[in-house]
Amino acid sequence: QEWYMSASKKAPVGFFQIGGGIAGDFPICVVPMLEQDLGHEDIPLWSYFAQISDSTTSYGSYSGAIPNEKITWGKLAPTTPSYIVESDATIVAPLIFSYVLGL
Repeated sequence: QEWYMSASKKAPVGFFQIGGGIAGDFPICVVPMLEQDLGHEDIPLWSYFAQISDSTTSYGSYSGAIPNEKITWGKLAPTTPSYIVESDATIVAPLIFSYVLGL
């Protein structure tokens, strides 16, 4: 909570999720928690959302829920840039990290 409040005042903060389901979704709930549970106002939403998951999108699938589902719950704005990589995270995440780190 304190980290997000401090960091989001300095620059937009995005969310990169590896995997899905409850464990993958729990940290993104910090924004609605700050607003709905703790009563803070003017909390900036995540500036982008990216997810690596091998779960397919289907009705009722929590792990395969698309980013639009997160709009409904106040986690993302309708205009938030969102990306999904549908693949095995143990393969894709190291490739992305090595690219970002210039390795």
